[in-house]
Amino acid sequence: METNISQVIDLAAKRAQYDEIVKEILSDKQVLARILKYTLDEFKDAEIEDIIANIGDPVISKTRMEPGYTNTQKVKKESEEDNVPGENKIFYDIRFSAYYGEELIKILVNIEAQRTSKAYKLGYHLDNRIIYYLARMISSQKEVEFAHSDYDNLKAVRSIWICMDAANDEDSINRIRFKQDAIYGKEIEFPNIDKVQGIIIRLRKGQNLEKSKNDLIAMLEEFLGKDETEIKRKRLSEEFDVVINDETERRISEMCNLSQVLIDEGIEKGELSGKVTARYEDGMSIEDIAEKTQISIDEVKTILREKGLLSD
Repeated sequence: METNISQVIDLAAKRAQYDEIVKEILSDKQVLARILKYTLDEFKDAEIEDIIANIGDPVISKTRMEPGYTNTQKVKKESEEDNVPGENKIFYDIRFSAYYGEELIKILVNIEAQRTSKAYKLGYHLDNRIIYYLARMISSQKEVEFAHSDYDNLKAVRSIWICMDAANDEDSINRIRFKQDAIYGKEIEFPNIDKVQGIIIRLRKGQNLEKSKNDLIAMLEEFLGKDETEIKRKRLSEEFDVVINDETERRISEMCNLSQVLIDEGIEKGELSGKVTARYEDGMSIEDIAEKTQISIDEVKTILREKGLLSD
């Protein structure tokens, strides 16, 4: 008989496996190219095929889900680890170099898959973590991208965070960057002020949503949603011109299967039940709970009945 501890460990392992598959999907160069095109000015006028050709081989997280597995469409190690003397190590979800313009200017990119952007869930404000990651991406270039005082060889850095629990009307893309203000006198021109930028992409968690008006968000929601593999493959191919090869389809299938397992075994249902119960006990109406949790009124009532808080 399984103990509660062994069940928790098993569920945690499946959650970790699910997270790794999400990173693998996001590391597909077709996905990366679209993220760059629709979030960064450097790539907005480039063709998807050209962006793909100018993406260096990224690396995914600190451990491979399948050690030894190679995929030529994805990743060779650049360095997922940032180890600055005197500072703690950090591991990036996805890290790679990309090149833009006729001169093929190098830019360093980090992409993070984040379940939430909400401070009360994280225990900190996400913008602070993004600033920290950007700072490390800058400081770690010393003696790697430039030496001594040759600061003009500093490469631009971009940290892109894909957050997955926005409400139905909260899909958005926001940018964090330096802003120049002349406090007194003539304004000085700083040509490299755009070296550091953070991007937050907010995907909606609800089901049966209307297609986002933003093409990138619509594509990412299709990739990471809970529809069946065949439905995803058809939509991604027909609506977003994504080529679904055998490897990509396998990853999507594994993600869908694990997603259903996690739901069936109670991780998401337990979290949802707790939210519904807490809000009902705080006096929130059933209609408002349904809106906040992005489920139907009938589903809210079912949870409350199971908790003995609502009679038939």
